[in-house]
Amino acid sequence: MAVVSKGVPIPELVSVKRALLSVSDKTGLVEFARALSERGVELVSTGGTRKTIAEAGLTVKDISEVTGFPEIMDGRVKTLHPMVHGGLLSIRDDAEHVAAMNEHGITGIDLLCVNLYPFEETVASGADYANGVENIDIGGPAMTRAAAKNHAYVTAVVDPSDYEEVIAAMDAHGGRSPIALRKKLAQKAFARVAAYDAAVSNWMAAQIGESAPDYRAVGGQLSEVMRYGENPHQAAGFYVTGEKRPGVATAQQVQGKQLSYNNINDTDAAFELVSEFDPARTAAVAIIKHANPCGVAEAPTLKEAYEKALACDPVSAFGGIVALNGTLDADAAREITKIFTEVIIAPDASPEAIELVAKKKNLRLLLTGGLSDPRAEGLFVKTVSGGMLVQNRDNGVVDDLELKVVTKRAPSEQELADLKMAFRVGKHVKSNAIVYVKDGATVGVGAGQMSRIDSARIAARKAEDAAQAAGLAEPLTKGCVVASDAFFPFADGLLSAAEAGATAVIQPGGSMRDDEVIKAADEAGLAMVFTGMRHFRH
Repeated sequence: MAVVSKGVPIPELVSVKRALLSVSDKTGLVEFARALSERGVELVSTGGTRKTIAEAGLTVKDISEVTGFPEIMDGRVKTLHPMVHGGLLSIRDDAEHVAAMNEHGITGIDLLCVNLYPFEETVASGADYANGVENIDIGGPAMTRAAAKNHAYVTAVVDPSDYEEVIAAMDAHGGRSPIALRKKLAQKAFARVAAYDAAVSNWMAAQIGESAPDYRAVGGQLSEVMRYGENPHQAAGFYVTGEKRPGVATAQQVQGKQLSYNNINDTDAAFELVSEFDPARTAAVAIIKHANPCGVAEAPTLKEAYEKALACDPVSAFGGIVALNGTLDADAAREITKIFTEVIIAPDASPEAIELVAKKKNLRLLLTGGLSDPRAEGLFVKTVSGGMLVQNRDNGVVDDLELKVVTKRAPSEQELADLKMAFRVGKHVKSNAIVYVKDGATVGVGAGQMSRIDSARIAARKAEDAAQAAGLAEPLTKGCVVASDAFFPFADGLLSAAEAGATAVIQPGGSMRDDEVIKAADEAGLAMVFTGMRHFRH
């Protein structure tokens, strides 16, 4: 038998006679308060919450009537009082606790309804430091933790979506709350406070420029339970962090079946990549398969960009993810839906395009309302056995870099434009990454190989296959440029790219053998620029 402490058994059912409500998000508050009141529950509340309940015509006691002490310091101190925490933490079946309650006139609180100050929303809106600090809740987390700890007797409610379940459970058990529900809500309460504290601590770390604080917490809110994870035997859930940056987590799904774990991962990769292309400059499309681009292109229209991207690797594009940097129009939608596609993600879509996509009932269409900012700061977290790696998001953008020509020949204007595109795409290709680009479109992508020369050869081979499929006499890489996500450790990778038809190269530089590689480039008549920034992606 489960016990509270001192051998006191946890009661299966607990009568809900008194509730304390103190919320920032007042969604469903009046309805919940009315339902409790109609079931004979005494209501106690604070500040604006009490005012909202009272204005609805319900009888509600102000917290100061319970504590015998007014709210002070702009409401910073109102619930931090023994009358409140004694009512939340008391073990009702412990004689010593009951004696203390009687001695000090403490009445038990059977249900706590709290949601916290909107800290995440406040800082996401760009609030200054002072407003951020002011929106750090103190009393709410303290009460929530107290109620959740004492779930043997207290029902802790932190989410308006749980109001109906609480009332239904009470109705099913004669006004009493069952232990299964109290345990479930206690776990949720602790998790909510943990996620809240994680948001606060990470924000403060960023404010003081601390990239590796002694303690790091991460948290999120469940968006949906996945059918399964990366493989069918793995359980998974999709959690959102509250970051307002447009993307797969904030997108509206217009149509299509539920996104899978892999869909979300790949769609995020696609949209992050296409967001590197400024729509004011050009239309751009990225086609992604297994988190790697199999085709990326820019053109005057999205339809043309899609056709150019598809030509890079039409075989791999089957069943892929398509991301666009502008409003999906009918012409682009008509082309995209000619082959099997898992997901289309774009900032917006025209009504005609939506109608065309709707003919493919399983095709997911996601609209984000905007592009992600590739320069935005943020955290990237990866778990390892016994720990986690945390780093800043890779927000380096090639347009912000000072490119250094290191060969005798400088790239032409067209070569330079293609070099920048190739490096922009290479940032989003798994390492070791080699990207061939010609006339604003990828013509070969080599990803995730153990040696850079293998990536160069694979990318060239894919270009040959694509040319053959298109009925062309020579590979698409003839006269292209090439990007490498990291330096060439030897000249062999660069020479392999030259053999494939590349005329210009962009790479970070920084190898012990840079001089050897530069010499080889000069001898091959290549133009080469160094970026000074690498883009490993594992």
